[in-house]
Amino acid sequence: MTNEISKVRAREVLDSRGNPTVEVEIYSGNQFGRFIVPSGASTGQFEAVELRDGGNRFHGKGVLQAVKNVNEILGPKVLGRDIFDQEGLDKFMIELDGTPNKAKYGANAILGISIANMRLAAKNKGLWDFEYIGDSKRLPCPMLNVINGGSHAGGDLAIQEFMLMPIGFDSFKDGLRASVEVYHQLKKQLKKKYGSSAINLGDEGGFAPPIDTARDAIDILIASIKDMGYKPEEQFYLGIDAAASEFLHDGKYHIDGKILARDDFINYYYELVEDYPILLSLEDPFDENDFEAFGDLVTKYGSTRAIVADDLTVTNVERINTAIDKGAMNYLLLKVNQIGSFTEAKEAFDLTKSKDWGVVISHRSGETEDTFIADLSVGMGAERIKTGAPARSERVAKYNQLLRIEEYLGDEAQYYNKI
Repeated sequence: MTNEISKVRAREVLDSRGNPTVEVEIYSGNQFGRFIVPSGASTGQFEAVELRDGGNRFHGKGVLQAVKNVNEILGPKVLGRDIFDQEGLDKFMIELDGTPNKAKYGANAILGISIANMRLAAKNKGLWDFEYIGDSKRLPCPMLNVINGGSHAGGDLAIQEFMLMPIGFDSFKDGLRASVEVYHQLKKQLKKKYGSSAINLGDEGGFAPPIDTARDAIDILIASIKDMGYKPEEQFYLGIDAAASEFLHDGKYHIDGKILARDDFINYYYELVEDYPILLSLEDPFDENDFEAFGDLVTKYGSTRAIVADDLTVTNVERINTAIDKGAMNYLLLKVNQIGSFTEAKEAFDLTKSKDWGVVISHRSGETEDTFIADLSVGMGAERIKTGAPARSERVAKYNQLLRIEEYLGDEAQYYNKI
């Protein structure tokens, strides 16, 4: 059986928001691997470049240039390469691009080739993707974004995500089931309190109700958990993704009807965590350049809470090293399309784990039906996964894949149900 790349093909397809994205197939003989590249809404300024065409077509969001870069430039240059030399392939493409953020050919072009190749290599070995990635048997705790705010919803709620975390369960299957039950109870609560428009869905399948403050969102989530007979702080915790850079204007944070200077905003989190012990995970609580403010939260709550860096570090080793030097996180949010290749994502993961910190594997708001990150989370042994609410097929596809993996692993499956 051949192990050389014999054909590379890319095309323009659609993501979950109806925007174009890149799909890549890589062939070796009669086998092929395929990957569809996702896209974010709240993107850090230091992310790898997602190449878009501009102009009028698809309101400027077309990706024909990135597709062309795969089909006419990168693809022909990687023909004949060993599919099992993932690091060599990725570094070859990075060197061809020659820019620090993949701006020449596009991270969406390079990543499409990178992950499609990795999947082809797994198929060639007769392995699941997660088995090829690593020998972990860990099923991650899901972080289900059930209330959407910020740029995911378009309302007055500044914080972008409020997430259920089913910690107190023995299996991924049981934790997911309980989360779905709470999600549907939340739907009833929101409709009763705010009316039918409150159960409209945001980009990630969570509800986008007319809630104005974080406390109102947390209160109704706690009520929904209790309504289903589950115990907050024993079976469920909550997480937030503030995406604070999105509501920082002229040096001040606009949140919950207030305009807060930096120190006042730090105190805002102190009060929120003290009043709500159920709040376990805080992602991007400050501006993406404010390592010191992140460090303040780590100093105060790092032993009991996850302080998660996303826009701060953008899956970039250089940024992660800065966070390490400044003690600015204890959890990394890992998004493969932030950095643009499997090898670099693995380097970011390994660096984070060298500090005994946790990792959350994450989707993007512009997702696809591709289930790769489910396998990635298990293969790498990540503690948690973010992939949206238990609604919308592009989100549910990842949960369903994790159910399959757990069933396949049987008694060897280990659900991460730790705080």
